[in-house]
Amino acid sequence: MINIDELKFDDKGLIPAVVIDAKTKRLLTLAYMNKESLAITMEKGLTCFYSRSRQQLWLKGETSGNYQHVVSITADCDKDALEILVEPDGPACHLGTTSCFENPVWESEERHAFSLEALMTLIEGRKTDRKEGSYTTYLFDKGIDKILKKVGEECTEVIIGGKAGDKKETIYEIADLTYHVMVLMIEMGISLEDIHNELASRHVIDKKVKQEKMTQ
Repeated sequence: MINIDELKFDDKGLIPAVVIDAKTKRLLTLAYMNKESLAITMEKGLTCFYSRSRQQLWLKGETSGNYQHVVSITADCDKDALEILVEPDGPACHLGTTSCFENPVWESEERHAFSLEALMTLIEGRKTDRKEGSYTTYLFDKGIDKILKKVGEECTEVIIGGKAGDKKETIYEIADLTYHVMVLMIEMGISLEDIHNELASRHVIDKKVKQEKMTQ
């Protein structure tokens, strides 16, 4: 861990802070901090910025209720910029959008960003708006038994690939399994956040178990 005094603030005493959703990894906003706001952020565990337009401290969520609970703060290699991972209570933007970055400027035709969240949204769309000829729609039409059968089949394929030591095949089958599990999640009303929270709770338990073993 480095000390605040090791950070490089600009001639106005400010340092840029890139705020990212700790769960989705989505860029939420770019703001600025001075030493005082950074100290408050670390003390409260809530993002506090310095408003350059109003020239005063600004605790995010103080008026809107959209607090940002800080998970971690990391400085870049030059120690003149910060990455802040947060768990937000609501939209980051004053316009009411999740992120301040909502206006596309350019996008490659060959490369497209992928995320599990986007895939979940697509799968959910196939459930609510049954597109004819879609395999995902077919699964939802057949119902839970068919979906569970496919999950079971893909589990078996993963085991076969893993047992054979075939990395490429195992990756392929894990991707198939992940997709079918996500279809099951949508069918049962389970979100990625539900899984994230469950895994996070297990991480805490595992950490406590390790600590207990070290003290024995």
